[in-house]
Amino acid sequence: MINKNLPTARESVSVIIIIALFILLTALFIGLRPEHFFMAGAFLILFFAGKASRKLAVALLPFIIFGISYDWMRICPNYEVNPIDIKGLYMAEKSLFGISLGSTVLTPNEFFALHHCSFADFFAGLFYLCWVPVPILFGLWLYIKQHREMYLHFSMVFLFVNLIGFAGYYIHPAAPPWYVMHYGFDPVLNTPGNVGGLGRFDELLGCNIFHSIYGRNANVFAAIPSLHAAYMVIALAYAIMDRSKKFLIGLFAVIMVGIWWTAIYAGHHYVIDVLLGIGCALVGIFVFEKVLMKWSVFNKFFARYSSYIK
Repeated sequence: MINKNLPTARESVSVIIIIALFILLTALFIGLRPEHFFMAGAFLILFFAGKASRKLAVALLPFIIFGISYDWMRICPNYEVNPIDIKGLYMAEKSLFGISLGSTVLTPNEFFALHHCSFADFFAGLFYLCWVPVPILFGLWLYIKQHREMYLHFSMVFLFVNLIGFAGYYIHPAAPPWYVMHYGFDPVLNTPGNVGGLGRFDELLGCNIFHSIYGRNANVFAAIPSLHAAYMVIALAYAIMDRSKKFLIGLFAVIMVGIWWTAIYAGHHYVIDVLLGIGCALVGIFVFEKVLMKWSVFNKFFARYSSYIK
């Protein structure tokens, strides 16, 4: 008698082979870290624990692919593909959004580096801690509410926008504001990640949150577009489409604007980067909903995917 709570033999073999390949390729080209084993182990447990958890494991694939794609950018750094834009972006920012202080013109990032306070540092840290967790939690909330089709729209657009952004990183590698503050306009390859102004949040709370996060940064020269600015645009758009409660929509709007402000305040992005990130999100949503979903091949794939996790 077949146990319907277990995956089929074909599914089991496929998953085990894919996980083994993931571990092998990561070990060969990047180097294994504890989080790689955690992610692989968690997926296997969810997949084999039961029917409900298996559906969740498969539903989480867009977020898992996003994480792997970001991590695997270490294999071929974008500065090996195209030259890094350091001075050009800085001068464009100063020209478009410069702040005059006497005879000096500062970028908004330079202005905030000189004018900051503990109150702003605290909320900047809180906003930036939301940039990935809140969208993922929103996706899980849609899933738990049984809004599975809306969940798939949201999660797949999240992945799609990231892939567009990652392509942008390789097309136009660009240094963030903190890089110019620390290294000037000369390209210093293999530059480690930097917390920028978010280090003040760690100092304020006596913790190591952002130093830990940015110590694992897979791509320093990835200012354009700002995916920090994009994520909450996606979450807000699908909260509105899902007709979520006004409180949730309002909260998402506040977090979204807060992240935009923090990106500039903490020296992680220029205003130009933020605007391009917002545009990236809007283009991704439009192309997915109005182009991909009307493409018969993709629509059939989406329908099969949706039926599997329902």
